[in-house]
Amino acid sequence: MIIKSERLILRSWEYEDIDDLIEGLNNINVSKWLAAVPYPYTKKDAEEFIAYAKQLEKESKSFMLAIVLKESNKVIGGTSIESINKKDGTAGGGIWLNEKYQKNGYGIEAFSTRIKYAFEVLGLRRIENGYFTGNEKSKNMQHKLGYKDEGIRRKKYLCLATNEYADECITGLLKEEFIENYI
Repeated sequence: MIIKSERLILRSWEYEDIDDLIEGLNNINVSKWLAAVPYPYTKKDAEEFIAYAKQLEKESKSFMLAIVLKESNKVIGGTSIESINKKDGTAGGGIWLNEKYQKNGYGIEAFSTRIKYAFEVLGLRRIENGYFTGNEKSKNMQHKLGYKDEGIRRKKYLCLATNEYADECITGLLKEEFIENYI
């Protein structure tokens, strides 16, 4: 899968991305906000993740996508469209960015491109996301894109990076809200 925006390409993960994947996730300032990412993040972790992502894509249930800078072909993060439910028109997913590339608008560009694809190409009507309490960057980005807070799942995830249970703030976005607020 390949999705393009002004400065980015969202595409399937490849084994050639391992070094960039490790560089981005072997950082506690990034991994502490992600439930399933251990710290330190090793080559074995990266290989297993890419194999898992490829399997999910074959099943067309979820898409794990590398976020790539067009100008340099550098992988700077990842995003996903997960648990696609065509019957109900819903999906979930998330995003992370290498700390070196944060504060440049890449996150909101990647996430909005992924949202637009989910609504326009996949024909979904609702996307659920979330963020750990304390992750103000994720909260602010989601709110800017029109997401609404819908509740908190207390101690929902064991964060592998910190080995602590984290509260997840659930957010939801309807197609009409995204069109109204962002397009």
